[in-house]
Amino acid sequence: MLDSKEINRLSEEFADKHPKEIIALALDTTQELAISFSGAEDVVLIDLALKLNKDIQVFTLDTGRLHPETYLFIDKVSRHYALAIDVMSPDAAKLEAYVKAKGLYDFYNTDHHECCGIRKIEPLKRKLVDLDGWITGQRKDQSPSTRNKVAVVELDSTFSSADKKLLKFNPLANWSSAQVWEYIRMFDVPYNSLHDRGYISIGCEPCTKAVNPGQHEREGRWWWEEQTAKECGLHQGNLIAKD
Repeated sequence: MLDSKEINRLSEEFADKHPKEIIALALDTTQELAISFSGAEDVVLIDLALKLNKDIQVFTLDTGRLHPETYLFIDKVSRHYALAIDVMSPDAAKLEAYVKAKGLYDFYNTDHHECCGIRKIEPLKRKLVDLDGWITGQRKDQSPSTRNKVAVVELDSTFSSADKKLLKFNPLANWSSAQVWEYIRMFDVPYNSLHDRGYISIGCEPCTKAVNPGQHEREGRWWWEEQTAKECGLHQGNLIAKD
């Protein structure tokens, strides 16, 4: 495993590299690596990674509350690339207990973190425990308040432990939304049909809405909550890095 000094050096060295070069770095520096897949950015990563390694692992989190269009999108990507996507689901007993105690829409009255913890964080932890590194589609311009310091290579401060360090690669950190969509159109990459209806950042159906022209993409996520902390916990380290 790389030490913190080497990670920082690589992050600086590769900051302006093409995402494909950053993915190649991830493949070279980890034994067990996977791409986290949910949105348009992640399919760009899949498309790039498969050009380097046909055996790349891909996983997605099925919260049980996704849009029908998102489930169709997952299937479309799987078929398009002849790819076996590892679908991670919430622990049934924990989810059942939560819904019984709090109902299906408790997050509107409190906040989304308990629900996300059960539906997203716990399944993600189960996946990451077997990995040395993971690749995400985070971009700095997705959320200037929480992602403006995202590095292309970093030690995952959220999911690393004293026993095991986890590398996190964000190859699209310095790309804009326009660059992502230019790639999608140029290479005919599949995307979620909700994008054609004004949805930009797409999560669970109850917590996602389309945005109006001129609105930032994250305004469509958890719109009833504070605008400056729109992270579900998957990238909790962003909030720490911001401070």
